[in-house]
Amino acid sequence: MAGGSTGGKYARPDRRPVVITGASSGIGEATATTLAAAGYPVALGARRADKLETLVAAIREAGGEACAHRLDVADQASVDEFASKVVADLGEIEVVVSGAARLAPGTIHEVDSDRIAAELDVNVVGTHRLVRAFVPQMVERRRGDLVVISSDVAVRARPFMGGYTASKWGLEGLAHAMQMELEGTGVRCSIVRPGPTWSEMGMDWDPDEAAKVLDGWGRFGHARHHHFLQPQPHADAIRAIVDAPRGVHLNLIEVSPEAPVSDPVED
Repeated sequence: MAGGSTGGKYARPDRRPVVITGASSGIGEATATTLAAAGYPVALGARRADKLETLVAAIREAGGEACAHRLDVADQASVDEFASKVVADLGEIEVVVSGAARLAPGTIHEVDSDRIAAELDVNVVGTHRLVRAFVPQMVERRRGDLVVISSDVAVRARPFMGGYTASKWGLEGLAHAMQMELEGTGVRCSIVRPGPTWSEMGMDWDPDEAAKVLDGWGRFGHARHHHFLQPQPHADAIRAIVDAPRGVHLNLIEVSPEAPVSDPVED
């Protein structure tokens, strides 16, 4: 059984409902199917409710337990309503996976400040809204997991993605501070830091803007090879974090694509 009890005063329950935001595609979708298959009830949130319903139907058909509600993490009322609904559907939330994100290309001195603010609002403040909605109850119960999906831009800034880069640096700062503040509460805050990954983020960019971003990656040494990951390895990392028994804290997992295997260079 997923997340089984280890006994003692603060034993973990066998049933551990999970909230996953940004669940309509990419890493969030893969995490939803992976955790549901492992026996976790999952509550899915995203702005595209139609995609969530399709995912919920697939999870239920496979024997999993799932519910979904529209969620905009940039809207406090939406977060509050979502939290109330998922607790009513599944009971006390034991795990929160914060994966909603906003990303747009552009040169920092050319983009509007409002757009930078919008990225920070979703990627940093949106996670904090989830923290406020769910973590106090976890602390009261002396157990729980918060998993924050970051990006390797948090430690290796990439050009023409300034708002996203700033937001992920800020998000990891928030998470690292929480790790210290939550120590001894029984609540674990963990970071998953994906490297280049295929997802729907960026699919709506202007082709010229996308080419400029990728060219910048190569020019500044961020594209040593052409391999990108699929979302599944990140979902597997998230499962490892929430599966970890009490007494074990996987603080940070960075998941990057392996370079293609090449023939040895002959003298």
